[in-house]
Amino acid sequence: MNFNIREGKMTDMPSVLELIKELAHFEKEADAVEISLADLEKDGFGNSPLFKTFVAEIDEEIVGMALFYPRYSTWKGPTIHLEDLIVKKNKRGLNIGSALYKKVIAYGYNLGVKRIEWVVLDWNTPAITFYKKTGAQVLNDWQTVQMDEQAIKNYLETL
Repeated sequence: MNFNIREGKMTDMPSVLELIKELAHFEKEADAVEISLADLEKDGFGNSPLFKTFVAEIDEEIVGMALFYPRYSTWKGPTIHLEDLIVKKNKRGLNIGSALYKKVIAYGYNLGVKRIEWVVLDWNTPAITFYKKTGAQVLNDWQTVQMDEQAIKNYLETL
């Protein structure tokens, strides 16, 4: 089956949002998605875009996407963070995910970034195996730390 990978456009954001929700369901966090279509449109296509996307399409239907954004490492310099990469469940196994992955890696290489980074759940062994096979390092000694909106507010109120 033929598919096309291209840069995402604002008109793709409804499909991107659906893919984000599908990924959240896969990651057992179906109720965690708070972002709206308006947020994606504003944040990705406003005056200062915060992210870029590549989408995969078959017969003009978006079946996968990769969403990423620039970061800066005080040790390395410019980097990219790959936030999400997802292919619709019924389109997996067609190498679409690999093609999206390659597109992001090539994009970062062409930008001259020093690192591309992302997180993967420790139980997602197919993804971990794939990443290692491509030469990526899965760092087991670093812990992801997050502070949600309520925790931010609570912390600031204690100061």
